[in-house]
Amino acid sequence: MSDDPQTPQPVPGPEARQWAMLCHFAAFLGLVIPFGNLLGPLIVWQIKKDLDPFVDAQGKEALNFQISVALAVMLCFLLMVVVVGFPLLMLVSIAALVLTIIAGIKANEGQAYRYPFAWRLVK
Repeated sequence: MSDDPQTPQPVPGPEARQWAMLCHFAAFLGLVIPFGNLLGPLIVWQIKKDLDPFVDAQGKEALNFQISVALAVMLCFLLMVVVVGFPLLMLVSIAALVLTIIAGIKANEGQAYRYPFAWRLVK
């Protein structure tokens, strides 16, 4: 998929949109098991990345964002020593929740979503 906004992108099929959405929503596995926010998108992406380029791109985006969130959460835990980590952890958690929901909805609509503030390690 081209990043050029002038180039019309083909609309992904319903199955590709569903799996792209699940790549984002798999991060909620982190509410059940430790590191599930990383494992969920990683597993869904690895299983379905060959289905469609849209699923591959959105899976990478979801995984990169969850890696960024995990690093931010670790930093918040370190900053709890000086108390500022508590409100920062709350802010990071709410932002991650909202952005993940928005990304899942956009992916289900067939729109490629790029998370703000994501460190893109997986290319």
